[in-house]
Formats: sequence, C-alpha cells, structure tokens
Amino acid sequence: MNLKKYFVRALHRLQKGPGYTYKELLVWYCDNTNTHGPKRIIKEGPKKKLIWFFLTLLFASLVFWQWGILINTYLSYNVTSSLSIGFKTMKFPAVTVCNANPFKYSEVKHLLKELDRLIEAALERILQPTPGNSSENASPPLDLGLWQQIPLVLIDEHDKDNPIILDIFESNQPAAGNQTAAPPAPANTTLEEKKYKLAVKLCSHQGSDNCTYRNFTSAAQAVTEWYILQSTSILSKVPLQERIRMGYQAEDMILACLYGAEPCNYKNFTQIYHPDHGNCYIFNWGMDEEALNSSNPGAEFGLKLILDISQQDYIPYLSSAAGARLMLHQQKSFPFLKDQGIYAMAGTETSIGVLVDELERMGYPYSDCTNNGSDVPVKNLYSQYNTSYSIQACLRSCFQNHMIEICGCGHYMFPLPEGLNYCNNEDNPGWAYCYSSLRSSIRHRQICIDSCKETCNDTQYKMTISMADWPSEASEDWIFHILSYERDMSTNVTLDRNGIIKLNIYFQEYNYRTISESAATTIVWLLSSLGGQFGFWMGGSVLCLIEFGEIIIDSLWITVINVISWCKGLKQKRAQARYPDAPPTVSELVEAHTNLGFQHEDAGALPRDEALPPEPGTPPPNYDSLRVQPLDVLGPDSDAETE
Repeated sequence: MNLKKYFVRALHRLQKGPGYTYKELLVWYCDNTNTHGPKRIIKEGPKKKLIWFFLTLLFASLVFWQWGILINTYLSYNVTSSLSIGFKTMKFPAVTVCNANPFKYSEVKHLLKELDRLIEAALERILQPTPGNSSENASPPLDLGLWQQIPLVLIDEHDKDNPIILDIFESNQPAAGNQTAAPPAPANTTLEEKKYKLAVKLCSHQGSDNCTYRNFTSAAQAVTEWYILQSTSILSKVPLQERIRMGYQAEDMILACLYGAEPCNYKNFTQIYHPDHGNCYIFNWGMDEEALNSSNPGAEFGLKLILDISQQDYIPYLSSAAGARLMLHQQKSFPFLKDQGIYAMAGTETSIGVLVDELERMGYPYSDCTNNGSDVPVKNLYSQYNTSYSIQACLRSCFQNHMIEICGCGHYMFPLPEGLNYCNNEDNPGWAYCYSSLRSSIRHRQICIDSCKETCNDTQYKMTISMADWPSEASEDWIFHILSYERDMSTNVTLDRNGIIKLNIYFQEYNYRTISESAATTIVWLLSSLGGQFGFWMGGSVLCLIEFGEIIIDSLWITVINVISWCKGLKQKRAQARYPDAPPTVSELVEAHTNLGFQHEDAGALPRDEALPPEPGTPPPNYDSLRVQPLDVLGPDSDAETE
C-alpha cells in the first residue's frame, strides 16, 4: 500500500461526507456545523446568501475583537483589594527609641572644635557686625584648609543675570574669575537691600572649576547642611566602638520602664548604632527571644517609658531639634527612623494608640513583590544586622553601591561593604560633589526604584498621638527629685523639664484590618467571558469550536495529500525529462522479453527434413496475442474465438 492510499483512507476515517477539495470540505462544514449563519450561506438564494455571508463575517469579526479585549484584560493581571476586619491577640510591635542628638557634645567637642570655630567666624561675617564686635582678632588663627574643602559662599543677586560669588573668608582679598571681594555694607542695610544668598560650594576636587552651588532660601538651612557634610567627613574616620561610646548610653537615657504590669529596664532593650541618631534602643525586637504578646488593649497594658535626652549636651550646629525619635515596626526589621519615625517632645507625656494593618500582596505575575528579597538584584547591606528584607533597605543599599562605584567610597549614613572605607575630605576631596550629583540624579534614582521590590506581606502600625505637659507644675518637684536620685544617687535635682519625656504606647483595640489582593480576572472568568461573547454573536458553543478544529485538521490532511501528489508529479516530470522518447508500451516490453525458443516458425524457413521435432508437453501461451490486431489478419491459430 503506497503512502497516498494510506492518507486517503486516513482522511476517510477522520471525515465522512466531505470531498477531497477545499471547496467540498467548506460546503460540508457549512452544512453540518451547529454555528448559526454558515448554514444559511449555502441554503439560501443568491441575494440572501450574500446578506448572510456579510452578517456572518461581521459577527465573527466582532467575536474575535471581543476575544482580543478579554484576553488582553486577563493577561494584564489586574488585582482587586478587599478589606477584612479580624479580632485576635496580637504581638506587641518592636519599639525603637533614639535621641534626636547622635552624640554628647562633651564627648565629641575635641573632634569638632575647629569646625565650630569656623562656623562661628563665618556667621559673624554673614551677619556683618559693626566694627569692634568681632572676636576674630582675639582668637587663634582659623584652619582655612578645612574651610576650603567645602566652603560656604555668598551669592550677590543684585544683578540676577550676572550673580557674583563672594567668598566669606576672602572679603579683604581680590577674588579670581567671577569671585570678587565682598563690598562693605552699612550696618543699617536691610536684608532686602543686600539680596545675598548663602550657598554650599561643591567641587569635583580642590581648586577645580567644575563646581556646583547648593542654594538655600535661609542661611539656617545652609549652615546646618554645611555642618552635616563637614562633621560626616570627620566622624567617618572614628572607629565604630568609639562612636558608640560617645553616644547616649541606655542606663543614662532610659530612666523607667513598665510593660503592662511587669517592670522592665534598659537591659530589656537591644542596642544598635544608627548613623543619624547614634545609639538607638529597641524593645521587643525578637532577635534573641520570642516577641511579647499584648494581653489586652488599652493604655494600662502597653509600654510606659521615661527618657532623659540631656538636651543641655546637644551639639549646637548639628541637632536643631530636641526630643526623642521613636518608631514602631515589625520584629527583626531594621528601623528607618529618618523616614518612618516620629518625634516626642521634651517636657510632655506622649500617648500613642496603635492600630494594625496587615497587607497581603499577590506575587508574580500580578505584582512585582518579593517574599524575602532573594530575587532582588541589589545586595542588601543591612543583612549584617540579621534583619528581614524591606524596600527601604534595598533603596539605601542600591544608593550606597552606586556611591562606591562612582565616587570610590561609601557614605557615612549607610552600611559599608567589607573592605571599603567611608568618604572623607582628606582621602576623597571631591566626595561631597560626587554625593550631591548622585543624590540629585534622576537616572540613578530610577535604576534603584526599578531594581528594588516591595515585600508581599507587610504589617503597618497606624498611630494616634496625643500629648500633655508632664510633669505638672504641682508635681514636678517630687518627680524630679525621685528621678534624679534614682539616676545619679544624688539628693540634688539634676533633671529638668527640658530633658524629660514620658511615653505611653499601647493597642487601641484588638481589631486589625487585613488588606489583601485577589486576582481580578481568573481562567474561569476568561472562559465564561469568551463563551458568552461567542454564544451571543454567533450562537456557538464549545462543540462548535471542536467542529472548527475538525475542519482545520481535514484541511491539513488534504494539504498533505496535495503536497504528496505534487511531489510525485514533479518526480515523474523529471523522469520524462531524462528520457525524451515516449516510454514503451506493455506489449513492447513483453515482446522484448519473449523467449524465441517457443515461437511458431514459418514452414518455409527450414527444409522439411531439417524441421525440429515437436516439443513434448503443452507449449507456453503466445503472449503476442495480447497485441491488438485487426480481425482480418487473425489466423486460424489465434486465440480469438471464431464461429
């Protein structure tokens, strides 16, 4: 059985009724399908046939258009958010408390001495006191080398199109380029008449013309920013243990602690070093022991703290705000107080009522969230604290990695990879310029945003804050006496209202909200929507789709058979081209292979006496009888029947 016959029989088994051409197959499909429309095309008259053909084509196009919209909606993987409220015993959040001032001024004064003298002299020149009020001549000479690394400058904007840059400490010397000497101003000149702005000058390296100026609307902002940059360079060279020693210790800062009805003390807190706030202390972090549960909602079952922030020992130019910085967060997560923390004011009792929101996001492909950060391409530098992943940790790690790659050193405010150093003015003269350019770069910021991912599950603490003066005037004497005696073992009052803070942190209620995401479109929704559109416009069903699939298979079989026939015809044409003469007939081929020993011979061919004796047995048939001959030439010995 050749291949063509096999395919023909296979086609007969797959279909019953259609012919072997595409037209016959299409007519058979229209006559037998359950879909409305095609039947009317072949059964109606010419005019109605044209109308039904147009309607069928129109509605089929509408079906495919709607299908495209539905499939695109499904592949967009939209989500819907649902809010549910539950009630259960909850874990008390981790509470981080820090001083707004990172170091005791008495401990770091020797490091910042020259810096303080520079800023004091600069402020005297900025304020332009009357002659004779300046104390600069009586003091030792200033370290202008420290000043020139990151100088403060005045910008004269009398001519806004051509502003003049004035160096504060070169007012009596001619300036090069666009820098000119600051003209003396009368003592009664107002700020509006001066039109001076204070700016921080940042250069790629000392003496370079590649500089940028960070302008500020207030000199107070400029001085604070300049002092932070300079102090960062100085403190970055101090070892970590020394920085911890110069900060506020737990036994000095935490005066009283009570959790529910159980007393606690500074030993129940975990110490970490935070670059912005120095020594910070975390209650219920859950690193070494199980997290505490809250027995009941209400202020009586929360955490009560009394803190001493020692405001009289603040660094004057570094910390302009006084108070405690605190944050509520999950266990084993790093506290980013600069972004999510709140201040508690000195001399007040701050009550913080807590509500819990649990967020549950769907993962890929519905959102680009991560469970533990293992699929994030950014190396988490905060993993050295053994904390869980967060997007804040990822963004800061990404920025620090860019800082190291571009500037050649790490910023003091972020963790540092092993084997690298923090930036400082001596080893990296242009670090401040590089840092400022990187921080204002939208491209690098977008790279970090695209690289980092939100966590799929998160817990947020919503706080309701209220404050009152504490202690009251009637009770401050005995409270300060007791607290002073407990801390310093002294009968004298060593505490005052400017350094004392009381905190109450508690659950307002045990109701918690869960905000969860679910798929807006599922495969069930997709199939039902596709079927609904198909049934509405064409009156079809799944069986109609199977019929359509059947005709496609039949078309493929017919195509295969046609291809085989075409290949066979091509092969025969090539064979005819090889032999230009007509191929021999069957009779000619038989005659060419006839055995002459069995042929009848004429009597006159040999003498009678030399004739061969007859061969015994029945001779083989005369195959030459298969040749078509006229009746009048047939002899008596032919195989034809005669009457």
